[in-house]
Amino acid sequence: MKLHELSPPEGSRKKRKRVGRGPGSGHGKTSCRGHKGQKARSGGGPARGFEGGQMPLQRRLPKRGFTNIFRKEYAIVHVGDLSRFEPNSTVDPERLREAGLVRKMKSGVKLLGDGDVTIPVEVRVHRASRTAREKIEAAGGRVEII
Repeated sequence: MKLHELSPPEGSRKKRKRVGRGPGSGHGKTSCRGHKGQKARSGGGPARGFEGGQMPLQRRLPKRGFTNIFRKEYAIVHVGDLSRFEPNSTVDPERLREAGLVRKMKSGVKLLGDGDVTIPVEVRVHRASRTAREKIEAAGGRVEII
């Protein structure tokens, strides 16, 4: 078998239906849409979620809670990730971004106490958990809130 002898299996390829191309095609005039009505119009058809006048599911189900539009979301960094920096270096959000630990800054950076740190580093972040502070200070570093 050669490359020029390849062809798709019989019946797997079908020409698309070209509607509105005259009476001889069998799909002329109304273009297979019938006469008038919502489905015959351009852009016609019921809206998403429309159930023929019955109360739609998204309106029947009870709604609960609310979304706080003032909520702050922080980019999270774990204490265990700080071991990649040099000892006695200053780690701020810009350095974290360069190191690939933070992608989106969001409302700031929050330091959490997951993992262990063995080197002393000075960390400048927007928020820090109590365990994260304790672990960094035990390693000889310090945490500064900016």
